[in-house]
Amino acid sequence: MKTLLSCTIVALFFFVTSLHAQQQYTVDGKEFTLNTEVDGKLTLLWNVIDGEYRYFSKKENDIRELKNTKVDGKYQEEFKETLRGQTSNTSVDLSNAKFTRPGLSKLFVAYNKAIDPNFNHEDSSVKLQFRLGAFAGISNNVYSDNPDNDLAPVGGLDFEILDEIKLKRHSVVVRFRQAFKHGSTQFSSQFSLNYRFKFVKSSKLDVFINTKFVAFSFSKREFMTVTTDSDDNPITTISEESGGNFNAPAAFGLGADYAIGNGYITFQYNDIVALGIDGKNDDGSTHFPVDFTLGYKFNL
Repeated sequence: MKTLLSCTIVALFFFVTSLHAQQQYTVDGKEFTLNTEVDGKLTLLWNVIDGEYRYFSKKENDIRELKNTKVDGKYQEEFKETLRGQTSNTSVDLSNAKFTRPGLSKLFVAYNKAIDPNFNHEDSSVKLQFRLGAFAGISNNVYSDNPDNDLAPVGGLDFEILDEIKLKRHSVVVRFRQAFKHGSTQFSSQFSLNYRFKFVKSSKLDVFINTKFVAFSFSKREFMTVTTDSDDNPITTISEESGGNFNAPAAFGLGADYAIGNGYITFQYNDIVALGIDGKNDDGSTHFPVDFTLGYKFNL
């Protein structure tokens, strides 16, 4: 299982790197890793830095940051003055320019077409981003046999795919989760496919509903049987059983991502409700789910 997980992470890393190439640039003496949105005589560069979208304009060897600071509740639109200086050789209209990736992209395409009739730019309606993170926490694993309602440590990895242009509030997450044996809880591993809807979204904070709709689980547990010999002396036997299965848990949880550094601190209350799984223990008892994880994920 560990070998499979390692191979999967390495494959995903090379896949993401090839799709989402970045370059290093020096702006005002500082190093930035930036993506290219529009490539031409006037190039639009960007990245999410400390949880904030940052935009840069490159003309020949001159790179300038585009800013739109807010003072007393009003945006100052400094980026327009910067772009006026770089587009003064054309009649590109900046009056209605919007300080967003689609808005700036439209403006940069208009400028490049004005000075080069052969300029061609394919405006993608989807621009995928990727995040990789690790998490740890505790769980009473109510959807597996745990009659004593013991809490056990859990940990794992998340690989998130999202689009910040057309589907800002939506993402898909491939999750590996490891629950460790403690008390009456089982040792188990799980790969799952999850969908997240971000009903609160800002530059610093996202709050989302997580839906786990497909999962492959592998579990191992020990159980004890007591028999007697011919002299009625008790004989205790400890056996072990293991196995895996696919299911559709239809499990719902809540979570939040808070931007810090080049990534996000992420907190989740997992699998609060699972419509596709029977949460009863072998003895018929049920428990309320306690499943909290805390982690950090970064932009790839």
